Amino acid sequence: MRPLLIAAFVLAASAHPAVAQQATGGEKMNMVIVYGQDACPESKEGEITVCARKDESERYRIPPALRGSASPQNESWTNRVQSYETVGATGTQSCSPTGPGGWTGCANRFIQNAYAEKKQGSDVHFSDMLAKEREKRAATVDADAAATQARVEQAEKDYDSRQRAQAEAAEAARTAGQPAATPPKP
Repeated sequence: MRPLLIAAFVLAASAHPAVAQQATGGEKMNMVIVYGQDACPESKEGEITVCARKDESERYRIPPALRGSASPQNESWTNRVQSYETVGATGTQSCSPTGPGGWTGCANRFIQNAYAEKKQGSDVHFSDMLAKEREKRAATVDADAAATQARVEQAEKDYDSRQRAQAEAAEAARTAGQPAATPPKP
């Protein structure tokens, strides 16, 4: 039966010239992917060139077939272990709304999340943002403190000048033999 199939294939190949060339390996197939406005290469003698055109933004990307999948076989071991650790996590130290003392593990979860964010190297640096805000507030505190200090010093000078004026008035009244006048109240 096998020789009969081979004979039928050779007979069919001889009937159509393109099939005959492919069957004998006469022409070479050149399949090219071009991006953006790139030109498709010309076909050479004994070669068929076929071009597939893609967007320029796809030029340096990993092909979609190789980008990964949502298949459970492609899930990392870290994610698998974490999912096993959280199954049935209720009760004390679990940070869940169910079970007695479920809220007690919430602080631990916040700390673990903070360390995880720190390891990831986020582009958001909260410590830098806090330092800048503190500097901004310290600048206004210093200005407010300087203004308050100036007002206090002026009030002290005014008080000292009033005390001296009262003392001079009392001294002048004593030397003149008159009773000292009561100073006006501020």
